[in-house]
Amino acid sequence: MDETPPAKPVRRPKGPDMRVTIAGVELVSPVIAASGTFGYGVEFEEIVALNRIGAFVTKGLSLEPMPGNPAPRIVETASGMLNAIGLQNMGVRAFIDQKLPRLRQIPGVVTIANIFGFSIRDCLEVVQILNDAPGIALYELNASCPNTAHGGMVFGADPKLLDELVHRTERISTRPLIVKLSPNVTSIAHMARVASDAGAQVLSLVNTFLAMAIDPETRRPRIANVTAGLSGPAIKPIALRMVYEAAKSVSIPILGMGGILRAEDAVEFLLAGATAVQVGTASYADPRAVENIAQALRKWCLSHEVPAVSTLTSALQL
Repeated sequence: MDETPPAKPVRRPKGPDMRVTIAGVELVSPVIAASGTFGYGVEFEEIVALNRIGAFVTKGLSLEPMPGNPAPRIVETASGMLNAIGLQNMGVRAFIDQKLPRLRQIPGVVTIANIFGFSIRDCLEVVQILNDAPGIALYELNASCPNTAHGGMVFGADPKLLDELVHRTERISTRPLIVKLSPNVTSIAHMARVASDAGAQVLSLVNTFLAMAIDPETRRPRIANVTAGLSGPAIKPIALRMVYEAAKSVSIPILGMGGILRAEDAVEFLLAGATAVQVGTASYADPRAVENIAQALRKWCLSHEVPAVSTLTSALQL
Protein backbone atom coordinates (compact mmCIF):
# COMPACT_ATOMS: atom_id res chain seq x y z
CA MET A 1 0.00 0.00 0.00
CA ASP A 2 1.40 3.36 -0.99
CA GLU A 3 1.64 5.48 2.16
CA THR A 4 3.08 8.52 0.38
CA PRO A 5 1.22 11.54 1.75
CA PRO A 6 -0.75 13.52 -0.79
CA ALA A 7 1.03 16.47 -2.27
CA LYS A 8 0.23 19.75 -0.63
CA PRO A 9 -1.48 22.29 -2.86
CA VAL A 10 0.84 24.93 -4.21
CA ARG A 11 0.17 28.29 -2.63
CA ARG A 12 0.63 31.22 -4.92
CA PRO A 13 2.19 34.28 -3.38
CA LYS A 14 -0.34 36.97 -2.58
CA GLY A 15 1.95 39.67 -3.84
CA PRO A 16 3.14 42.83 -2.16
CA ASP A 17 1.06 44.62 0.45
CA MET A 18 0.30 47.98 -1.14
CA ARG A 19 -1.52 49.47 1.84
CA VAL A 20 -0.28 52.58 3.62
CA THR A 21 -1.78 54.55 6.48
CA ILE A 22 -1.85 58.33 6.87
CA ALA A 23 -3.28 59.93 10.01
CA GLY A 24 -5.16 56.73 10.83
CA VAL A 25 -6.74 56.42 7.37
CA GLU A 26 -5.78 53.26 5.47
CA LEU A 27 -5.26 53.53 1.72
CA VAL A 28 -5.20 50.52 -0.61
CA SER A 29 -2.37 52.15 -2.56
CA PRO A 30 0.12 54.94 -1.89
CA VAL A 31 -0.83 56.61 -5.20
CA ILE A 32 -3.25 59.54 -4.86
CA ALA A 33 -4.81 61.84 -7.47
CA ALA A 34 -3.69 65.40 -6.77
CA SER A 35 -5.95 68.40 -6.32
CA GLY A 36 -6.83 70.48 -9.35
CA THR A 37 -6.14 67.69 -11.85
CA PHE A 38 -8.91 65.23 -11.00
CA GLY A 39 -11.98 67.44 -10.81
CA TYR A 40 -14.31 66.37 -8.03
CA GLY A 41 -13.63 62.67 -8.61
CA VAL A 42 -17.01 61.81 -10.13
CA GLU A 43 -15.86 63.11 -13.51
CA PHE A 44 -13.33 60.26 -13.69
CA GLU A 45 -15.39 57.35 -12.35
CA GLU A 46 -16.16 55.93 -15.81
CA ILE A 47 -12.48 55.65 -16.77
CA VAL A 48 -10.69 55.24 -13.43
CA ALA A 49 -11.50 52.68 -10.72
CA LEU A 50 -11.58 55.07 -7.79
CA ASN A 51 -11.34 52.21 -5.30
CA ARG A 52 -8.06 50.97 -6.84
CA ILE A 53 -6.15 54.17 -6.18
CA GLY A 54 -5.18 55.33 -2.73
CA ALA A 55 -7.41 58.39 -2.69
CA PHE A 56 -8.18 61.49 -4.66
CA VAL A 57 -8.05 65.14 -3.65
CA THR A 58 -10.84 67.44 -4.79
CA LYS A 59 -10.35 70.72 -6.56
CA GLY A 60 -9.75 73.46 -4.03
CA LEU A 61 -12.99 74.37 -2.29
CA SER A 62 -13.67 77.96 -1.31
CA LEU A 63 -16.48 79.56 0.65
CA GLU A 64 -18.11 80.94 -2.50
CA PRO A 65 -17.87 79.80 -6.16
CA MET A 66 -14.94 81.23 -8.12
CA PRO A 67 -14.72 81.63 -11.93
CA GLY A 68 -10.92 81.55 -12.03
CA ASN A 69 -8.51 83.57 -14.14
CA PRO A 70 -9.06 84.68 -17.75
CA ALA A 71 -7.61 82.61 -20.62
CA PRO A 72 -5.02 81.68 -21.66
CA ARG A 73 -4.30 80.04 -18.33
CA ILE A 74 -2.53 76.80 -19.31
CA VAL A 75 0.54 76.52 -21.51
CA GLU A 76 2.89 73.62 -22.16
CA THR A 77 6.57 74.15 -21.43
CA ALA A 78 9.68 72.03 -21.84
CA SER A 79 9.07 68.94 -19.68
CA GLY A 80 6.24 70.62 -17.84
CA MET A 81 3.20 72.84 -17.78
CA LEU A 82 2.33 76.32 -16.59
CA ASN A 83 -1.11 76.88 -15.14
CA ALA A 84 -2.87 79.87 -13.64
CA ILE A 85 -6.39 78.45 -13.33
CA GLY A 86 -7.05 80.81 -10.46
CA LEU A 87 -8.58 78.25 -8.10
CA GLN A 88 -11.78 77.99 -10.14
CA ASN A 89 -14.34 75.93 -8.24
CA MET A 90 -18.04 75.51 -7.56
CA GLY A 91 -17.84 76.45 -3.89
CA VAL A 92 -18.00 74.21 -0.84
CA ARG A 93 -21.80 74.15 -0.51
CA ALA A 94 -22.36 73.16 -4.15
CA PHE A 95 -19.76 70.42 -3.76
CA ILE A 96 -21.61 68.99 -0.78
CA ASP A 97 -24.97 69.14 -2.56
CA GLN A 98 -23.97 68.08 -6.08
CA LYS A 99 -20.83 65.93 -5.91
CA LEU A 100 -20.47 64.39 -2.47
CA PRO A 101 -23.67 62.29 -2.56
CA ARG A 102 -22.43 60.39 -5.62
CA LEU A 103 -18.95 59.91 -4.14
CA ARG A 104 -20.50 58.35 -1.04
CA GLN A 105 -22.15 55.71 -3.25
CA ILE A 106 -18.85 54.46 -4.67
CA PRO A 107 -17.49 51.63 -2.48
CA GLY A 108 -13.93 52.04 -1.27
CA VAL A 109 -13.34 55.59 -2.45
CA VAL A 110 -11.27 57.80 -0.15
CA THR A 111 -12.12 61.47 -0.59
CA ILE A 112 -9.75 64.21 0.55
CA ALA A 113 -11.22 67.72 0.46
CA ASN A 114 -8.78 70.44 -0.54
CA ILE A 115 -9.68 73.72 1.14
CA PHE A 116 -8.45 77.28 0.81
CA GLY A 117 -9.37 80.86 1.54
CA PHE A 118 -7.97 84.34 1.13
CA SER A 119 -8.19 84.88 4.88
CA ILE A 120 -8.01 82.60 7.88
CA ARG A 121 -11.66 83.30 8.56
CA ASP A 122 -12.56 82.04 5.06
CA CYS A 123 -10.65 78.80 5.65
CA LEU A 124 -12.30 78.23 8.99
CA GLU A 125 -15.77 78.72 7.53
CA VAL A 126 -15.07 76.18 4.78
CA VAL A 127 -13.90 73.65 7.37
CA GLN A 128 -16.92 74.24 9.58
CA ILE A 129 -19.26 73.61 6.63
CA LEU A 130 -17.39 70.42 5.65
CA ASN A 131 -17.35 69.17 9.25
CA ASP A 132 -21.07 68.46 8.97
CA ALA A 133 -20.76 66.64 5.62
CA PRO A 134 -20.31 62.83 5.71
CA GLY A 135 -18.08 60.93 3.31
CA ILE A 136 -14.82 62.89 3.62
CA ALA A 137 -11.73 61.19 5.04
CA LEU A 138 -9.26 64.05 5.41
CA TYR A 139 -8.78 67.73 4.67
CA GLU A 140 -5.88 69.16 2.66
CA LEU A 141 -5.26 72.79 3.54
CA ASN A 142 -3.72 74.76 0.68
CA ALA A 143 -1.15 77.04 2.29
CA SER A 144 -0.06 78.46 -1.08
CA CYS A 145 -2.85 81.02 -1.25
CA PRO A 146 -2.27 84.76 -0.81
CA ASN A 147 -3.69 86.20 2.39
CA THR A 148 -5.51 89.32 1.23
CA ALA A 149 -5.86 90.47 4.83
CA HIS A 150 -2.06 90.77 5.03
CA GLY A 151 -1.26 92.48 1.74
CA GLY A 152 -1.23 89.33 -0.36
CA MET A 153 1.52 87.50 1.50
CA VAL A 154 1.24 83.77 0.80
CA PHE A 155 0.40 81.82 3.96
CA GLY A 156 3.00 79.17 3.26
CA ALA A 157 5.80 81.71 2.74
CA ASP A 158 5.50 83.34 6.16
CA PRO A 159 6.15 81.19 9.26
CA LYS A 160 3.90 83.26 11.53
CA LEU A 161 1.00 83.23 9.08
CA LEU A 162 1.43 79.51 8.46
CA ASP A 163 1.52 78.78 12.18
CA GLU A 164 -1.69 80.73 12.80
CA LEU A 165 -3.50 79.26 9.81
CA VAL A 166 -2.67 75.66 10.68
CA HIS A 167 -3.20 76.03 14.41
CA ARG A 168 -6.63 77.61 14.09
CA THR A 169 -7.75 75.24 11.34
CA GLU A 170 -6.62 72.12 13.17
CA ARG A 171 -8.36 73.27 16.34
CA ILE A 172 -11.83 73.23 14.72
CA SER A 173 -11.32 70.37 12.25
CA THR A 174 -13.14 67.12 12.94
CA ARG A 175 -10.95 65.26 10.44
CA PRO A 176 -7.18 64.76 10.09
CA LEU A 177 -5.47 67.76 8.54
CA ILE A 178 -2.99 67.63 5.67
CA VAL A 179 -1.13 70.87 5.00
CA LYS A 180 0.01 71.47 1.43
CA LEU A 181 3.21 73.49 1.43
CA SER A 182 4.48 76.01 -1.09
CA PRO A 183 7.95 75.34 -2.55
CA ASN A 184 8.55 79.05 -3.04
CA VAL A 185 10.36 79.43 0.28
CA THR A 186 13.94 79.67 1.50
CA SER A 187 13.77 76.57 3.70
CA ILE A 188 11.13 73.89 3.14
CA ALA A 189 12.40 72.04 6.22
CA HIS A 190 11.67 75.05 8.41
CA MET A 191 8.16 75.49 7.01
CA ALA A 192 7.52 71.77 7.45
CA ARG A 193 8.45 72.05 11.13
CA VAL A 194 6.22 75.10 11.56
CA ALA A 195 3.23 73.28 10.08
CA SER A 196 3.90 70.14 12.08
CA ASP A 197 4.34 72.02 15.35
CA ALA A 198 1.11 73.93 14.67
CA GLY A 199 -0.88 70.70 14.45
CA ALA A 200 -0.65 69.33 10.92
CA GLN A 201 -0.98 65.53 10.95
CA VAL A 202 0.29 65.10 7.38
CA LEU A 203 2.21 67.30 4.93
CA SER A 204 1.89 67.33 1.15
CA LEU A 205 4.60 68.86 -0.99
CA VAL A 206 5.36 70.39 -3.24
CA ASN A 207 2.86 72.72 -4.82
CA THR A 208 3.79 74.43 -8.10
CA PHE A 209 6.80 76.70 -8.56
CA LEU A 210 6.16 80.33 -9.50
CA ALA A 211 7.22 80.77 -13.13
CA MET A 212 6.37 82.46 -16.43
CA ALA A 213 6.69 82.15 -20.22
CA ILE A 214 6.91 84.83 -22.92
CA ASP A 215 6.00 84.70 -26.60
CA PRO A 216 9.02 86.32 -28.37
CA GLU A 217 6.94 87.12 -31.47
CA THR A 218 4.23 89.09 -29.70
CA ARG A 219 6.47 90.06 -26.77
CA ARG A 220 3.59 89.22 -24.47
CA PRO A 221 3.25 86.74 -21.62
CA ARG A 222 1.87 83.37 -22.72
CA ILE A 223 -0.35 83.35 -19.61
CA ALA A 224 -2.95 86.08 -19.13
CA ASN A 225 -2.07 86.24 -15.44
CA VAL A 226 1.61 86.81 -16.46
CA THR A 227 2.98 84.41 -13.85
CA ALA A 228 1.79 80.85 -13.22
CA GLY A 229 2.62 77.63 -11.45
CA LEU A 230 5.13 75.26 -13.03
CA SER A 231 4.47 71.52 -12.64
CA GLY A 232 5.42 68.28 -14.38
CA PRO A 233 8.71 66.40 -14.84
CA ALA A 234 10.66 69.67 -15.00
CA ILE A 235 10.25 70.16 -11.25
CA LYS A 236 10.77 66.56 -10.12
CA PRO A 237 14.44 66.77 -9.01
CA ILE A 238 13.72 69.88 -6.93
CA ALA A 239 10.52 68.45 -5.49
CA LEU A 240 12.34 65.24 -4.59
CA ARG A 241 15.03 67.20 -2.75
CA MET A 242 12.39 69.14 -0.82
CA VAL A 243 10.55 65.99 0.22
CA TYR A 244 13.85 64.56 1.44
CA GLU A 245 14.63 67.68 3.47
CA ALA A 246 11.13 67.87 4.95
CA ALA A 247 11.11 64.18 5.85
CA LYS A 248 14.32 64.61 7.82
CA SER A 249 12.86 67.52 9.81
CA VAL A 250 9.45 66.15 10.87
CA SER A 251 8.04 62.85 12.10
CA ILE A 252 4.59 63.07 10.49
CA PRO A 253 3.72 61.41 7.14
CA ILE A 254 4.53 63.21 3.90
CA LEU A 255 2.70 63.01 0.59
CA GLY A 256 5.26 63.70 -2.14
CA MET A 257 4.46 65.14 -5.54
CA GLY A 258 6.09 66.83 -8.49
CA GLY A 259 6.51 65.31 -11.94
CA ILE A 260 5.52 61.71 -11.23
CA LEU A 261 4.87 59.89 -14.53
CA ARG A 262 5.97 56.31 -13.80
CA ALA A 263 6.16 53.83 -10.97
CA GLU A 264 9.90 54.47 -10.67
CA ASP A 265 9.19 58.16 -10.02
CA ALA A 266 6.87 57.21 -7.18
CA VAL A 267 9.52 54.89 -5.75
CA GLU A 268 12.02 57.76 -5.67
CA PHE A 269 9.67 59.89 -3.60
CA LEU A 270 9.00 57.01 -1.22
CA LEU A 271 12.71 56.38 -0.76
CA ALA A 272 13.21 60.10 -0.09
CA GLY A 273 10.78 59.90 2.82
CA ALA A 274 7.23 60.09 1.47
CA THR A 275 4.58 57.72 2.82
CA ALA A 276 2.46 58.21 -0.30
CA VAL A 277 2.55 60.25 -3.49
CA GLN A 278 0.20 62.46 -5.46
CA VAL A 279 -0.04 62.43 -9.25
CA GLY A 280 -1.19 65.61 -10.94
CA THR A 281 0.02 66.89 -14.30
CA ALA A 282 0.27 63.36 -15.72
CA SER A 283 -3.54 63.18 -15.68
CA TYR A 284 -3.73 65.89 -18.34
CA ALA A 285 -1.87 63.67 -20.81
CA ASP A 286 -3.48 60.42 -19.66
CA PRO A 287 -6.73 60.55 -17.64
CA ARG A 288 -5.96 57.03 -16.33
CA ALA A 289 -2.44 57.94 -15.22
CA VAL A 290 -3.15 57.63 -11.48
CA GLU A 291 -4.57 54.11 -11.76
CA ASN A 292 -1.90 53.06 -14.25
CA ILE A 293 0.89 54.25 -11.95
CA ALA A 294 -0.72 52.49 -8.98
CA GLN A 295 -0.83 49.20 -10.92
CA ALA A 296 2.72 49.69 -12.22
CA LEU A 297 3.98 50.36 -8.70
CA ARG A 298 2.51 47.07 -7.52
CA LYS A 299 4.27 45.24 -10.37
CA TRP A 300 7.51 47.03 -9.53
CA CYS A 301 7.29 45.89 -5.91
CA LEU A 302 6.54 42.35 -7.04
CA SER A 303 9.49 42.22 -9.46
CA HIS A 304 11.84 43.71 -6.87
CA GLU A 305 10.61 41.39 -4.11
CA VAL A 306 9.34 44.21 -1.92
CA PRO A 307 6.90 42.55 0.52
CA ALA A 308 5.19 45.79 1.56
CA VAL A 309 5.34 49.13 -0.19
CA SER A 310 5.48 50.87 3.19
CA THR A 311 9.02 49.51 3.68
CA LEU A 312 10.24 51.80 0.90
CA THR A 313 9.54 54.96 2.91
CA SER A 314 12.84 56.61 3.93
CA ALA A 315 14.77 53.54 2.71
CA LEU A 316 17.27 55.67 0.80
CA GLN A 317 20.77 54.25 1.18
CA LEU A 318 23.47 56.83 1.69
